[in-house]
Amino acid sequence: MSEVTAEKKGLFQRLKAGISRSAGNLSESLTALFTKKKLDEAAVRALEEALIRADMGTGEAARIASAVARGRYDEEISDAELRHVLAAEVEESLRPVAKALTPDPNCKPFVVLVAGVNGTGKTTTIGKIAKLLSHQGLKVLLAAGDTFRAAAIEQLLVWGKRTGTEVIAREPGADAAGLAFDALERARSQRADVLLIDTAGRLQNKAGLMAELEKIVRVIRKIDPTAPHSVLLVLDATTGQNAISQVEAFREAVPLTGLVMTKLDGTAKGGILVALAARFGLPVHFIGIGEGEDDLQPFDAGRFARALTGAQ
Repeated sequence: MSEVTAEKKGLFQRLKAGISRSAGNLSESLTALFTKKKLDEAAVRALEEALIRADMGTGEAARIASAVARGRYDEEISDAELRHVLAAEVEESLRPVAKALTPDPNCKPFVVLVAGVNGTGKTTTIGKIAKLLSHQGLKVLLAAGDTFRAAAIEQLLVWGKRTGTEVIAREPGADAAGLAFDALERARSQRADVLLIDTAGRLQNKAGLMAELEKIVRVIRKIDPTAPHSVLLVLDATTGQNAISQVEAFREAVPLTGLVMTKLDGTAKGGILVALAARFGLPVHFIGIGEGEDDLQPFDAGRFARALTGAQ
């Protein structure tokens, strides 16, 4: 087995373990559903309901259930075949949004603004992205723009030490937009490849906090009119369908370019990624399947679909 094949197999096993709650719930439904083996109208309806319970959304659940039944109606289908077909349909939904975060070398520094509500694991995610990018040989700078929480500043400083990355930070309560401005100037002077800017966790219904996010964008554009080059929204998988309203709210404030889904290991709602893909079509760059430093994975549609459905 080659090193690349072994690494992919290892990633899949960790992903499978990480989303075991989502996969387990769906697997129980599928096993119970196909004790009688025939794909009749009742079975298709039950399959659709199982997909809705997995938080795939009503539209995608109906589409996928119909696609699974197409050409197989009133025929016997094995559990293994069902999972294989289901995985293929889920992958088809997710493949268009599975895109790597690839900094443009013509934008130096490539500015990544990271937003999200409180508790999504945003600051930790930034640290993990910094580690991944640093391992690609890129020079990364971090901006501790969550000036509301002293713990967030300290957390990013810790990640800076772990990754050998410079962190631009100020005292708690400092102006976040001003810090982002200074950080971009510093990144330019250091000829950094990437600048990752943390922001304060905010609720999507707090107009003042959303206005501050807009201000950060305005201020950094005084230095680079094309920045930020990427705006990531970090979502917590445990919130399920509430993730949809978060995307809608943040998209009104800033030009979202991609999503990161964290805490997939702590929920049975992993299917929300399918609903988000269908609704918004925004790239999903990373998923978090645990608290470890290496538990943030680039999103792979095929691996995720197989792990979620239990297909081999």
